[in-house]
Amino acid sequence: MTESRRPARQTQGPGGKRNGSRNNKPKQVERPDPTAGLDKPRLAALDVLRAVRERDAYANLVLPGLLRDRKLDSRDAALATELAYGAARAQGLLDAVIVHASGRPVEEIDGNLLDVLRLGSYQLLRTRVAPHAAVATSVDLARAESGQGRAGFVNAVLRRVSERTQDEWVELLAPKDPIGHLAFEHAHPMWIAQVFADSLGAAAGELEDVLIADDARPAVHLVARPGEISAEELALVTGGEIGAYSPYAVHLDGGDPGQLDAVRQGLAGVQDEGSQLVARALTLAPLEGDDAGRWLDLCAGPGGKAALLGALAGIEGGRLDAVEPVPHRAELIRKTTRELPVDVHVADGRESGLEPGYDRILVDAPCTGLGALRRRPESRWRRQPSDVAPLAKLQRELLAAAIELVRPGGVVLYSTCSPHLTETLAVVADAVRRHGVVELDTKELVPGVPNVGDGNSVQLWPHRHGTDAMFMAALRKPLA
Repeated sequence: MTESRRPARQTQGPGGKRNGSRNNKPKQVERPDPTAGLDKPRLAALDVLRAVRERDAYANLVLPGLLRDRKLDSRDAALATELAYGAARAQGLLDAVIVHASGRPVEEIDGNLLDVLRLGSYQLLRTRVAPHAAVATSVDLARAESGQGRAGFVNAVLRRVSERTQDEWVELLAPKDPIGHLAFEHAHPMWIAQVFADSLGAAAGELEDVLIADDARPAVHLVARPGEISAEELALVTGGEIGAYSPYAVHLDGGDPGQLDAVRQGLAGVQDEGSQLVARALTLAPLEGDDAGRWLDLCAGPGGKAALLGALAGIEGGRLDAVEPVPHRAELIRKTTRELPVDVHVADGRESGLEPGYDRILVDAPCTGLGALRRRPESRWRRQPSDVAPLAKLQRELLAAAIELVRPGGVVLYSTCSPHLTETLAVVADAVRRHGVVELDTKELVPGVPNVGDGNSVQLWPHRHGTDAMFMAALRKPLA
């Protein structure tokens, strides 16, 4: 007997039309947001760590936009900032603890879970967050993304981490030699700590002070644009404090400087006080012969020093050429120096095609950036000793090009944001030997700044001056 089939049931649709069941659209089922209910500042910090790990992003570039997009209030934004920057800065120490607590190398831990473990371990070892809160919020983050099983792994590892204080972990895991021990304790690769010790020379006993300062959250430094606003006025409108050495510097405890009216209106910019001193030193260097006001910034991107030099050149009736090989960075310089007497050239500084005869040239050369690690928290773990040699070659070539472009009697100021001797004194000595330039006493170009090292050059330090570890040396081309 054949089974009878009923026609599909129809329903009366809008407008009197019959809707067969085959044409009914299934209802959209909204999937729950796995991040709903999670701790917002910790989630933001975790997303920053993930961007750093997965995309080689820079934490200080990712975080401000993320905080604005998620509309975190000031308290949550401060916590997210502390956790993101702190965990990125302490990565090497945290990873060593995680390896010991988990019994496996970090390479064998899922990347997303590793980010959670770093964030949780940082809270346990380097903040006053209650241990139960650090563990519970980390487990919640792991569960939301990876499920209960992996959340259990995170819980177990962090509970082992919490069994010791940071000092106890350092005592257990740090190398026994003095420099290695200090490097581990203050979350620096050992090779970088050795670089700092070598640069300090006879003052190598200050190494721990350098590492502590380098491991601390830096203040925000603003630069008041000369001719537009004074440092006193800028401090008044921002609630900041006037800097100790640069006549243009104002320091803020924190916050997003991009939201300040003075910065948005172009009256001020964000610039470390040490960088301000570099630009000012170029303008103070004694020339042989008159200054015709033809200045050059040979490595100008992203434009901070070019803006300060352009403003000072404008006051003196001069003009600045700014060279940058990368087009999008050159565009940043144009935006930063708009309405200033600055001409931007997209070119390689080694072969700029510019007409020689400049009075003053700044060579703020590309470098390892070891002097600004406190402002780029993840950089210490990205840089390798093998990075130094190719950068030093580029630095020598750029300085040689500048010496060709400066007029006899003119001055080239060479600077790096690194205290590495291969990038500093060695490059200057090579230029003196090869090109016959005369090294000036650069200390005279930073009046009022104490303890800047021996010899003719200047080495700034975060623990001494509250600045990045900027190096500078002024070289004058002899008259014929």
